[in-house]
Amino acid sequence: MNSYKAHGIVLHTIKYGDTSLVAYVLTDTLGRQNYLVQGVKSGRGKGNKAALLQPMFLLEFEGIPSRHSQMDRMKDVRLSQPLQSIPFDVRKSTIALFMAEVLYRLVREVEPDSPLFGFVRDSVTALDRMEEGISNFHLWFLVQLSAFLGFYPAGEYSEGDWFDITEGSFVGRFPEHAIAVSRPNSALLASLMGVEAEQLGSLPLSRSQRADFLADMLHFFGYHLDAIDKVQSVRMLGEIF
Repeated sequence: MNSYKAHGIVLHTIKYGDTSLVAYVLTDTLGRQNYLVQGVKSGRGKGNKAALLQPMFLLEFEGIPSRHSQMDRMKDVRLSQPLQSIPFDVRKSTIALFMAEVLYRLVREVEPDSPLFGFVRDSVTALDRMEEGISNFHLWFLVQLSAFLGFYPAGEYSEGDWFDITEGSFVGRFPEHAIAVSRPNSALLASLMGVEAEQLGSLPLSRSQRADFLADMLHFFGYHLDAIDKVQSVRMLGEIF
């Protein structure tokens, strides 16, 4: 069977046998895929494969279709773009872990989604370059990701509005069902919808504000996707930010 070249973003890995891993990867041409990566703990071969398979690392590799299982093999793995700061900055590496876990839990499609792949890749490179606004990045990422998952907030925000979670839009009155984002967080949501990652330093937020907004966003995501409840790295974000 013919092999293929692909670019990918690492979401998660699990041990497989003594010297192999299964890597869950968001790819540019095949959507989310699972790959068997052999020899990751062997002293032979080119470099340390396990070191390349960290959350949100950007890869290029050769995929080898399997005749006997639904999981392809990955070989000739290398970084398509080495990250300069994420692996060495605890703030950024924690955010990368959160991003990877959210995508691992929520993105299941095995069909190509070029806009989603491009957004995630560009988000990784933006985080890697950032010097200001790092502590707000995970909030911005969630807001922007909702567009690619099909429930980006609708409507125009006016001062004093609430964000109705069930309708997915800004409303002028607190909804009777009471499933809504608070007014301060609704205003912050509108702000995050309107800025680029490079502008996040212009949003000075306290630790409590970030935690409160993240809780509201997880409520919003959870209304549409139950799997968000399983994201464990939220606790680590709370400890750092």
